[in-house]
Amino acid sequence: MNETDARNGLLIRAFETAPVSEYWGQEDRDWASRSAAQIEGEKASAEAFVSRRAALAVERLSNRQPRIATMLAAVGWNSWIGWLLVAAALGAGFLVDAVNAEQRINILAPPILAILLWNLLVYLVLIGQRAWQALRPATGPASTQGSHPGPVQRLVTRAAQGIPRAMHRAHARFDGGLATPLQAFLRQWAEVSAPLNAARALAILHFAAAAFAVGALVGLYIRGLAFEYVAGWESTFLEVDTVRQLLTVVLGPAAAITGITLPDAAQLSALRVRGGAGQNAAAWIHLYAVTVLMVVVLPRVALGLAQSLRTRRMATHFQFPLADNYFQNLRRLQRGEAARVQVIPYSFQLPTEGQDGLNRLLRQVYGKEANVSVAPAVALGGEDRFPGFAVQAVPLALVVALYSLSATPETENHAAFLAMLARTLPDGAALLALVDETAFLKRFGVDSSRLTDRRATWRRILATGVDIEPVFVSLDAEDFTATRRILTGILDENPRRMVQNARFRAGAKVSA
Repeated sequence: MNETDARNGLLIRAFETAPVSEYWGQEDRDWASRSAAQIEGEKASAEAFVSRRAALAVERLSNRQPRIATMLAAVGWNSWIGWLLVAAALGAGFLVDAVNAEQRINILAPPILAILLWNLLVYLVLIGQRAWQALRPATGPASTQGSHPGPVQRLVTRAAQGIPRAMHRAHARFDGGLATPLQAFLRQWAEVSAPLNAARALAILHFAAAAFAVGALVGLYIRGLAFEYVAGWESTFLEVDTVRQLLTVVLGPAAAITGITLPDAAQLSALRVRGGAGQNAAAWIHLYAVTVLMVVVLPRVALGLAQSLRTRRMATHFQFPLADNYFQNLRRLQRGEAARVQVIPYSFQLPTEGQDGLNRLLRQVYGKEANVSVAPAVALGGEDRFPGFAVQAVPLALVVALYSLSATPETENHAAFLAMLARTLPDGAALLALVDETAFLKRFGVDSSRLTDRRATWRRILATGVDIEPVFVSLDAEDFTATRRILTGILDENPRRMVQNARFRAGAKVSA
């Protein structure tokens, strides 16, 4: 899946997961799925089906609202800004004042030397980052994985991407029926496109660094055509022998390439400003130019080209959350399968009305054909005797740990049960903690303080087991719109990341 396909897919997901959308209804969803399946075929990959469906949907949606196509174009990467930054770096380098008012170049302190030192520091930082990434353990929460762009990289990203401007436009220019899904899309796109945009920004910075160095060299040579500059040196702390050693280290390779001989101690002493007149600076300019080409320009261009190739691969093989709940539902729809949801009550007998409400809620999330089964309740303390999950032809989409808010939560039981489910969860399944408030509300009524305190207790206890936010719902409710929105938001996160976090936390915290 490429970048455009991913962007289209996220836009349509935002419309199809919005609470209400007057611009995209169930008939449109069915048409897009049916048309994509007819074009791609039943055996098409998930990427091909989702990409085709999103392209068809975006085309229909844009025909109804042409401003949507404008919005999609606005969130793309503005490559011209990168070229503008490179050109600005070239101009800034050209304007570097490498000489003083007396037309004298201090061979120990030209801006060129600062450019060399800065780039060497950058190389050390890059090497350190690569070493850290190679040595860092791969285990642990997924949110901790990956590198973080630096401040300059973030500034370039903000300048070249259109998301902040597009978000402002969506808020100011679109009505609520369009603004809500568009803003959701922009937030999601900003998150998933961040690695690609950070890589693009890094490529720009490499090319800009090379351009700045080239500009500084061009400025030196052009000024040298019109004026005769004299080279010398001065220092409060350094003596002739130390200066000679320093110049040998910095300019020695360039001297070997160009055949220009570095001065000996006597010649360096004559170049000292306080006692000598200096010499024509042409040879020193050549030496520094060759050094900058070797140390800055060529490595930075090579790094920029390598980074550009990497961004091209990232854009054509976009890392997309196809494992989340929404896209898994589309995949099942393509194959003609129904989602299987396994509900496991813990120390709680679900009444018939509650089971009806549970079915309605989960089918609003997974589709009306979803297969929802409720297992026999696990007794308090019986988590160690849980038989596990049977392997069937159709894998589980979701496992629900069902609790009653009326119960008093305990770390060694309720949290341990959730942690056990996280450790034994089948591959590809998501895990949800659902707390039914029906009996509690019937007994105590809608007392906001009592209800808030009990919810906080459940959150605190379950958090000791796994890093999954519980969802609170009254299963005898008539309308599940608000709860469905919460469930969709939770399940639309990458379930692999959620389960990885859950297993990590469960293995580290709950074993007693």
